[in-house]
Amino acid sequence: MNSLQIKEPQQILGSSGASMVKPRSVDKDAKLKEACREMESVFLNILLQQMRRTVPKEGLLEQSSGEETMQSMLDSEVTKNMAKAGGMGLADMLYRQLAERTNMTNKGQAP
Repeated sequence: MNSLQIKEPQQILGSSGASMVKPRSVDKDAKLKEACREMESVFLNILLQQMRRTVPKEGLLEQSSGEETMQSMLDSEVTKNMAKAGGMGLADMLYRQLAERTNMTNKGQAP
């Protein structure tokens, strides 16, 4: 009788089930990338708010609280899109440093 050696999960699941197998490290990697993008977005939002404060407010009418809320929401969405598009590169730098640290931590925990 011939023995069958199965080396990869795709051989068990077939081509349709292969997409269900997701390595744990890929999931953590994606979460880390997303967290770094969000951090860059928060930083850009604060930067944009501070820059906006330096512009003198002119006009006959004062800005209402509704306008301030809408401006804040717009800034938030703009900075999220900026971070997704690459932003200033802060997310990439954070990711590289944190990924390196987590790899070092994981290597230290391995028996």
